[in-house]
Amino acid sequence: MISADNLSEEQISAMKEWAGEGASLSDIQKRLKGQFGLNATYMDARFLVLDLGIEIRSEADEEASAEPEPEEGNSIPGDQVEIIDPGQAETPAGSVKFTTDEIARPGAMASGSVTFSDGVKAVWLIDEYGRPGLEPETPGYQPTEADLGELEKHLRALLQG
Repeated sequence: MISADNLSEEQISAMKEWAGEGASLSDIQKRLKGQFGLNATYMDARFLVLDLGIEIRSEADEEASAEPEPEEGNSIPGDQVEIIDPGQAETPAGSVKFTTDEIARPGAMASGSVTFSDGVKAVWLIDEYGRPGLEPETPGYQPTEADLGELEKHLRALLQG
């Protein structure tokens, strides 16, 4: 296992630079191997980023900060999907609300949570093979077709960047 104490200043500054350029955690892992010969697992890279306080910015984060947020009372057109980060205001009542984890859950490329229009919460993820998964808090819960459609739009927008 690689720790932050084992890295040189050059390696640390390179990681910070890569993250500043918009590199994903996976990209950083690959660059550590390619440029420095460090065989870091994805989990190693994740811990290094956390230990060094490096912020990984996703394209969705950059787009959200570049675009003004809609004012309260204004609706979002049906073909747009709003990605809600933890700390942001929620979307209007009755709609599907999403959060995206800053660092994906183990075994997932992307993950987060969703609150469906009826108030039931679930965890969503896209695994390493690109397969979507949904784990509702209420066992046996089945969201409506409309809610599933909104979730699909969110995941598609997230993956397309």
